Amino acid sequence: MVSGPQVTEEEFAVLMAVNVSTPFFVVQRALPLLNDGGRVINMGSTAGRFAVSTQIGYTVSKAALEAMGPSLANEPGRRGITVNTVAPGAVRTDLTAGYTAVPEVVAGLEAITALGRLGEPEDVADAVGFLAGPQGRWVTGQTIDVPGGTWPGPIAAG
Repeated sequence: MVSGPQVTEEEFAVLMAVNVSTPFFVVQRALPLLNDGGRVINMGSTAGRFAVSTQIGYTVSKAALEAMGPSLANEPGRRGITVNTVAPGAVRTDLTAGYTAVPEVVAGLEAITALGRLGEPEDVADAVGFLAGPQGRWVTGQTIDVPGGTWPGPIAAG
């Protein structure tokens, strides 16, 4: 039994289709078409490793996506193709606009983030750029967290 907010079977199926099935089949279809040395980068979320009962379907789907990476990386690795996942924390996007418009929510997130702010799309793009570029050639089957130090442990007041 799932406690907290209920997720319907239909909602869960949509989340799994968008966040797990679609990336899996896109990667499966794209691998034979990629040039040697190509890059596959999936977008995960650190939410897949936090207890976020209000987004349980989302967190489950992102955890599944993250679990795919290492297995998907094996076969194309012989061709120098890397497969990785980038897992952002709280970032200001259209998807998060509902809660980033609430000052109390933003303050709470900033309070548990070592860098003291929400992420911006550019913060995530820089990590993707690293993995997509030549510097990322020896990184594969990994999840790179990009959360600004969200919840590293107790943060001392300064």
